[in-house]
Amino acid sequence: ISVSIVILQFLLNPGVSDLTGSFRLYRKDVLAKLIHESVSKGYVFQMEMMFRASKAGYKIGEVPITFVDRFFGESKLGSQEIIGYVKGLMYLFFCVN
Repeated sequence: ISVSIVILQFLLNPGVSDLTGSFRLYRKDVLAKLIHESVSKGYVFQMEMMFRASKAGYKIGEVPITFVDRFFGESKLGSQEIIGYVKGLMYLFFCVN
């Protein structure tokens, strides 16, 4: 488990194991409501959508997946992405929570 996931779980307690996963399925009416309420951009947007869905009491199911450690290359997250993640996390904690 990454440090960012542990911090996210501690601060937000979102009710799901991973707010950053990309595979999602929403009911059309729920999706429209969440998009209308969400203000974040980039990958923080998907965190906000899932967090708002959880806070609104929508049923959220999860299908576990297994991540394999990287064999080649390095993480593509640069300092700007990390700063954006922290800003997004603080926004969700202070403004949406």
